[in-house]
Amino acid sequence: MGSDVARGLPHERVSKVVAHALRHEPWLYELELDDEGWVPVAELLDALHAKGPAWEHLAAPDLAELIAASSKRRYELDGDRIRALYGHSVPGRLAREAARPPEQLFHGTSPRAAGSIREQGLVPMRRQYVHLSVDVGTARQVGRRKAPEPVLFVVRAAEAAADGVPFYRGNEQVWLADAVPAQYLSVAAGPS
Repeated sequence: MGSDVARGLPHERVSKVVAHALRHEPWLYELELDDEGWVPVAELLDALHAKGPAWEHLAAPDLAELIAASSKRRYELDGDRIRALYGHSVPGRLAREAARPPEQLFHGTSPRAAGSIREQGLVPMRRQYVHLSVDVGTARQVGRRKAPEPVLFVVRAAEAAADGVPFYRGNEQVWLADAVPAQYLSVAAGPS
């Protein structure tokens, strides 16, 4: 990170703690997310500073650098507030505005989960939304977190949206949905 003190904290470690605070258990950090997931940067920094001496000098520019250096756009800064863009498992539901999705989206998963998805469609499980990738490569990468040889589903997103299934933009790589019925899914042909 930018400052001499913050250099001792690897980006990955800071990112994981920020994700935990903004996506999963904000109450452990004494944070309250608003309806859109925003929290004041100062409150997040106060919570991080309380983690101990290595965290005490972490500052807003360090968070901005973390966001800029990330290969995936996971967080958003807007003036004096910050939020995670997707991946929330907090109770309650963050407000999202429906948007027109691309023609197709993709979802990578384990072979074990594929049978249930074929029958029930995509459901959010422990998250607030189903996560969908804009390209095959990203979907395969996500699927490999669940299995070495993931199953890749093609989501006919434009068709589903035309039939009333809402989709929401997460960021440039990720789209979200409340659920996607099985009728809009097919397994991609070819190697995973």
